Amino acid sequence: MRKFTSVVLATAMAFVAMEAVVGAPARAAAPQEYVALGDSYASGVGAYPYDSASGACLRSPKSYPKLFTSAVSGYTLKDVTCSGATMADVRGKQLSALSGNTALVSITVGGNDAQFSSVATGCLTQSESYCETATMYSSYYARNQMVGELAGLYGEIKRRAPRAKVVVLGYPRLVAPTGSCGAISPSATKRAHMNGNADAVAEGTRAAASRAGVTFVDMRQVLAGYEACSPKPFIHGVNLTRLTETFHPTAEGHAAYTFLLAANRL
Repeated sequence: MRKFTSVVLATAMAFVAMEAVVGAPARAAAPQEYVALGDSYASGVGAYPYDSASGACLRSPKSYPKLFTSAVSGYTLKDVTCSGATMADVRGKQLSALSGNTALVSITVGGNDAQFSSVATGCLTQSESYCETATMYSSYYARNQMVGELAGLYGEIKRRAPRAKVVVLGYPRLVAPTGSCGAISPSATKRAHMNGNADAVAEGTRAAASRAGVTFVDMRQVLAGYEACSPKPFIHGVNLTRLTETFHPTAEGHAAYTFLLAANRL
């Protein structure tokens, strides 16, 4: 899997660049509306610097929506992603960007509803038993209540943008089984709990996408072997001076998201 993943990541931007050249003649006359929805994984947290105009939403020019639009011609982007966004935030602050003219929608959301960040922080700073309990509750939510909530949100996206292809890009596993994570390195037991929780969120998201009839992209497979704490991480480890970026994709990680969005947009 790691060899396959290396090939995928090495050719990701070459692929989307080729798409820009090959696809331009067919789409140049009629740009299609692309709306990017979601949380920090969609806004580009981890791919510093951020657009100052985006404020606390921390949108990066290296986020997967921005990279995709730069590399693949024929799309105009409405980027309403925002760091910290929950499903309620997407409904209340982002869905208004959709319309009957929207041709493509991407979304990554649900992690904040599952308390991904606070659970990870607890696993880094508290005991193994605390980490086990926190991930257990988050995982239960992700495999049960979250499925219906996400499916409902995806359904609302389809109603507001009936012509659009909806691509749900999931979350990766966060940490490698071994290796230094930077300022704080969790134990092997904690890592297993954290990755089990990531699996629960990914599987819950997959189930919701299937229920709603939208496309799900499993980022665990593409970033396998490149998690935080690995020899060549595409997920940030723990940097006490940039805590917001902990366990978020690096610029290379966002490029991998870009590749999968390009591959699943039609």
